[in-house]
Amino acid sequence: MCLNSQSSLAEDTQIKPCDFDYLKIIGKGSFGKVLLARHKETTKYYAVKVLQKKIILKKKEQKHIMAERSVLMKNIKHPFLVGLHYSFQTTDKLYFVLDYVNGGELFYHLQRERIFLEPRARFYAAEIASALGYLHSLHIVYRDLKPENILLDSQGHIVLTDFGLCKEGLEPNGTTTTFCGTPEYLAPEVLQKQAYDRTVDWWCLGSVLYEMLYGLPPFYSRNTAEMYNNILHKAPVLKPNVSNAGRDLLEGLLQKDRTKRLGGKDDFLELKCHSFFSPINWEDLMAKKITPPFVPSVSGPTDLRHFDPEFTHLPVSSSLCTDTLTVTSSVKEAAGAFPGFSYGDEGQILS
Repeated sequence: MCLNSQSSLAEDTQIKPCDFDYLKIIGKGSFGKVLLARHKETTKYYAVKVLQKKIILKKKEQKHIMAERSVLMKNIKHPFLVGLHYSFQTTDKLYFVLDYVNGGELFYHLQRERIFLEPRARFYAAEIASALGYLHSLHIVYRDLKPENILLDSQGHIVLTDFGLCKEGLEPNGTTTTFCGTPEYLAPEVLQKQAYDRTVDWWCLGSVLYEMLYGLPPFYSRNTAEMYNNILHKAPVLKPNVSNAGRDLLEGLLQKDRTKRLGGKDDFLELKCHSFFSPINWEDLMAKKITPPFVPSVSGPTDLRHFDPEFTHLPVSSSLCTDTLTVTSSVKEAAGAFPGFSYGDEGQILS
């Protein structure tokens, strides 16, 4: 169930952790957990990401967290990007209240089915490409596209999530140099610690599309050094079970020279015009008028069958509602480290 971002909750300028019932853990990351939560008053379901300030400060990741919040605040108007409803903080924790999406990670479905047939892979690639194109139009590079960050909603549409590695303020010809991403999907220029631009996202889309069609990332090896060598020097193996247009698109996206990569000149427009996507009506796609090729079976918002039981079986901590800390200097530092974090739907700032 994907919630729309308008909500009567915005009138409440004092949103706090105890306004929610925390029902289940549905994900975990290096800074905290994602929980299924129900707002007590409105009974609406949300995914609430709860991050520990102490860990963020220890790993010097404040910038990434504030960038994630900033990107989330810009993303409300795109159908294939997760929406932020509220953000608030306590002395020791940060809370993101997001759309709740329960069709499962693309990774989960791909693991179960091994490969997707071309029409299904095309549909997902088109929705992902339109989301990336939208981010690029806001001068944001996503930088961490991988099947684990791509969710399906209960209707079967793509929802891109996790904006922690996004880079803001990158003009069309701008470059950046931060080494980040996930090994299997790293573009050659990132791996070589060279300046890179928004075309890293098209490389990652090529890697994800390849994985959807062939079952593994294009340069995959259990040996990381060998995998990096493959990314830098080997051509992707394009077996003939994929159409000529599909193989041509993969070659264009997985072009090692970023200046020759598909999307290098006109960004998303180049992908839109590629023959692989000729069956797609882009206006209908954006309006969600194209029937998804696969609809996850979910009985309702509390149906968690598409989440990893490794998470959903974990006990929900009772400390989510409390903020009774002994005030030490490190707690004081954490408390003041995220100014301006709080936000309410419809642009209302929460105190």
